[in-house]
Amino acid sequence: MTTLADPVPGGRPGDVERATALSVELSGQGVRGIVLAYVDTAGIGRVKTIPTARLASAAAWGVGMSPVFDTFLANDSIVSTDVLGSPDGDLRLYPALDQLVVLSGQPGWAWAPVDRITQEGERHPACSRTFLRRIVTDAARHHGITFKAGIEVEWSIGQGSAAGDEFVPATSGPAYSATRQVELSDYAAELMGAFTAQGVDVDQIHPEYAAGQFEISVGALDPVAAADRSVLVRQTIRAVSQRHGLKVSFSPAVFAEGVGNGGHVHISAWRDGVNLHSGGDRRYGMTAEAESFAAGVLAHLPALTAVTAPSPASYLRLKPSQWAGVFTAWGRETRESAVRVITGTAGRREQAANLEVKPVDLAANPYLALGCLIAAGLDGLESSAPLAEEITGDPARFSASEAAAWGVRRLPTSLDEAVEEFRKDERLRAALGPVLADAVIAVRLGEIAAVAGLDDELVAAAYRWKY
Repeated sequence: MTTLADPVPGGRPGDVERATALSVELSGQGVRGIVLAYVDTAGIGRVKTIPTARLASAAAWGVGMSPVFDTFLANDSIVSTDVLGSPDGDLRLYPALDQLVVLSGQPGWAWAPVDRITQEGERHPACSRTFLRRIVTDAARHHGITFKAGIEVEWSIGQGSAAGDEFVPATSGPAYSATRQVELSDYAAELMGAFTAQGVDVDQIHPEYAAGQFEISVGALDPVAAADRSVLVRQTIRAVSQRHGLKVSFSPAVFAEGVGNGGHVHISAWRDGVNLHSGGDRRYGMTAEAESFAAGVLAHLPALTAVTAPSPASYLRLKPSQWAGVFTAWGRETRESAVRVITGTAGRREQAANLEVKPVDLAANPYLALGCLIAAGLDGLESSAPLAEEITGDPARFSASEAAAWGVRRLPTSLDEAVEEFRKDERLRAALGPVLADAVIAVRLGEIAAVAGLDDELVAAAYRWKY
């Protein structure tokens, strides 16, 4: 079913007039071009750019781009399915005018995410943004539930003078240290200024654990806007970093050893303006529906990793005792569990309570990740799935028999294992639809083949600058 949010040939009602006015306004601000952005199945941001004067035309008729990118790998090799990966055909990219922003870190440019439709005006079945919007719309229609979501962004900052594929941290300060913040103070201040100018509300920005690593947390939005914002945040970080002579990586593993870059997802379910994760009669104030939603996420996590941890490099990060959440367990504020229940501080729990899903990194397409997480949670909600007992501490301490007694399972340790779990998960594949589900499998198998025979250090190097 087409909604008002879906593009149509000729433009949605009012879009052409709005785009015409916007192009005049943007030109007056010195904006010369507009970046039209989407994320492919491999998690790579792809773009077309247009002159500002062409915005109205794009709103009416879209901008052409081949569907072949749905089966591109991170190294730009192409795999195929029965319907994708051919040189034939064309799609139309339609800018989401509500999300268009002037890029503070790229003077002369604005940015907008796109939806992709066919030349016949139908939804493109492999458009991940359209997929997420459909999942969210169906949840509201069938369950009366809306969502708020946010994606943490961790990145490693390297010296711009480093040769070739080498990564040399731009700061040598200890984890979370004042030293590191001071050394990159001007850089971080410009980042915050850019986000303010772009209307992105920043909750925190700070040094993280790994060498040269920082993290930013931004305000929660509806899931589609949250995924858009994740893409925009990374675009902005890249641009500001370059202006400071720095080189950044969002790869799950910059090196084979050590803590990698995560993209933890925070999500909460709401009905009629009430947070289902607070004020209920279940554990830590959760409602029965919130518990079942969390249970659904946990049940599908092994298969979800093919979407949330989609790179061979992801499995260099997903290791026990590194706060990556590699066991199917939950706990209140337990950072080693895959699902962390956050109640928030007393006095703010009605707004702040949410779930944090930890085995997610920034190789993931954020639209696919959020859509599949919601589909998994709704599966638990619809079946009133019981939520297991919580764990405390590190699940890695359990023996095999203890883990079985607690219902704690190790998540896949390789992309091969994740693909096999995904193949068996009928609910996730049905939510994606056959075209997109087959694309996920084909691209993951392509990534596996691309690094066959490489040791961990070479795998890390292969993806270091891809994300």
